[in-house]
Amino acid sequence: MSGFLKALMAILCMAAAVGGAQAQSAYPSQTIKFILPFGPGSGTDTLARLLAHRMSAQLGQSIVIENMAGGSGVIAAQAVARAAPDGYTVLVTSNTTHAANQSLLKKVPYDAVADFEPVTKLGNITLALVAHPSVPVNDVKELLAYAKANPGKLSFGSGSSSSRIAGELLKTMAGIDLLHVPYKSNPQVVTDLLGGQISLFFGDVSTSLPPVRAGRLKGLAVSSAKRTPLAPDLPTIDEVGIKGYELTAWFAAYAPAKTPPAIVERLNASFRQALADPDVEKKLLAAGIEPDAGSPAELAAFTLSEIKKWAKIVADAGIQPE
Repeated sequence: MSGFLKALMAILCMAAAVGGAQAQSAYPSQTIKFILPFGPGSGTDTLARLLAHRMSAQLGQSIVIENMAGGSGVIAAQAVARAAPDGYTVLVTSNTTHAANQSLLKKVPYDAVADFEPVTKLGNITLALVAHPSVPVNDVKELLAYAKANPGKLSFGSGSSSSRIAGELLKTMAGIDLLHVPYKSNPQVVTDLLGGQISLFFGDVSTSLPPVRAGRLKGLAVSSAKRTPLAPDLPTIDEVGIKGYELTAWFAAYAPAKTPPAIVERLNASFRQALADPDVEKKLLAAGIEPDAGSPAELAAFTLSEIKKWAKIVADAGIQPE
């Protein structure tokens, strides 16, 4: 290659590098899309819309919400994994796509780690263990004693992966036999629980606690490691005897793999700023969501730990992938 061609190639490479850097520094310069694995009205949808409203003002660009419900979140996760890694397509999701599917589905057509760049964790949903009034117990210790004396007599319903796994974890850690009854959604579980068709339910506090406050169900405990400010009167399952018990639903944001670090950091900063807004926090807490942000590295480590945690629970419970 001649000296002229070498010089020309060097100039072109430098121009491309400068152009790429300028594109990143100008981010965002167009509309950003949040892809959601669940439909309108879901907790993920509520969270995403509140954050999008604040973040669009911060970033100076519109943020649109696209709900891609179905397939246990696979459709939405795949769409983002295949999107251009330019920061304009972001997956706002839950533990369903990045912890549960890896153990509950026989085949997952995306890699929760390799196909995504972690942006930030967004929040947690504590689950409350509630019981129908006919169940002759008033706390977790009485529940465990009754369940051991009456194996298979009590049932628990679930309308989400988190709800089911919370119940399965209780079964295996406490050594009790509960009948699992699957539902398509958690509100349907509450309906049947109020009617006495099932005995127990692990549900997000915004769904499960209103009937408790109204005196129609018994509140026994919460699934988090520490008491939640959303139900400070309820003890954790850990503190009432099952040491190490913890199972909470969570939300996080991921970008397609190979999204430039500068763009990931820009998104991270914007998400965190929105989550720190007092009005956003108030509305999220009202929806049963406790804001919880962190760095991309922290989310990467958390995702790996959750995949392992859910895999162990599913294996210990003898659940067969579907």
